[in-house]
Amino acid sequence: MSGINENVLFQIEEDTPEIPTLEETVESRKYLIFITDDLRLGVDAEYVVEILNTHTATYLPMMPDYICGIYNMRGQIIPIMDIRRRLGKPSLESESLLVVLNYNGTQLGILVDSVEVMLDIPNASILPIPSQSAQKLVSGMCTLPDGSGTMLVLDCDQLIPHE
Repeated sequence: MSGINENVLFQIEEDTPEIPTLEETVESRKYLIFITDDLRLGVDAEYVVEILNTHTATYLPMMPDYICGIYNMRGQIIPIMDIRRRLGKPSLESESLLVVLNYNGTQLGILVDSVEVMLDIPNASILPIPSQSAQKLVSGMCTLPDGSGTMLVLDCDQLIPHE
């Protein structure tokens, strides 16, 4: 037994490999990319619950103009936001798609013109928005990996004002 290295049997703490945290191992995130008013917006795919092409909103009085009403999705009441109006643009008169999001346990439907694609975007490629920008709904932007244009990252936390 004298020929056995004691350090091998009783591994010294300094020799243990460091386990990377989740943030270090995740180098990219999936984003659902959609179009609204000729803007290409992306939302983290982990927040996307469902995309609906047929929906009927029940009007609610005394709500901000960007809240179109509510939608009953299999017994769950979901507020519907017109993202165009939230961005200060006029509503689209034709049919819109409803993207249902679940952010911090709160479900919200947003009306978008069209859904384009779901892409893996490297975290390093997402840049902060210019500091002089008054746009609070966007938390970052990036050039898409396929070179097809620029995506603005929708900040789900800012969709509904905290008043």
